[in-house]
Amino acid sequence: MHTTSRTTRLAGIAAVAASLLVLSACGGASTITAGAGTPSSGASAVAGIDAEYNDADIAFITDMKPHHEGAIMMAGLAETRAESAEVKELASRIVDAQDPEIEMMNKMAMAWGVDLESGGDHDMSAMGESPMAGTDEGAAALEMLSGAEFDREFLTMMTVHHEAAVEMAKTELSDGMNPQAKQMASDIIASQTAEIAEMQRLLAAL
Repeated sequence: MHTTSRTTRLAGIAAVAASLLVLSACGGASTITAGAGTPSSGASAVAGIDAEYNDADIAFITDMKPHHEGAIMMAGLAETRAESAEVKELASRIVDAQDPEIEMMNKMAMAWGVDLESGGDHDMSAMGESPMAGTDEGAAALEMLSGAEFDREFLTMMTVHHEAAVEMAKTELSDGMNPQAKQMASDIIASQTAEIAEMQRLLAAL
């Protein structure tokens, strides 16, 4: 998956009434929406990240970052435990794609004044079961496997993991506001849907 980067650089954000154009030193501009989603006092200008966001955007990065970290944890085991060269190559692509997305989510959190470790102001209790539920147990189970047995379990678990990510991304597309978050969600849907089909093919061949 490839995250589309924006080159807009914000030099500062003035706390003003809704829909005021803010000029930066680079000549760029950003519109800040008043009310829900307006950056808090902890927010700061971050290059490439628009200041507009809402609760759905916060929920998206708060849930998707640990979800990606779980995928990377599982994919990292494939190098030494997988038998199939195709499974190893897929796992490497998962790591290569999701590491930069985690970095982008960290930038979003900085721009919006969100602490991803605590979830910021996002109410996790309203989300039901965490998308990361079972990831640690799954990684621990994979550590006990090798060869074709690892390949089968890895592909099965990662398929379910990807399906959850796609659903989270669809929610961001329908409910989110921030253009970078929505672009990331679109990329996740496209790339992980393709990887799900690839993993189903590999599973059928085992």
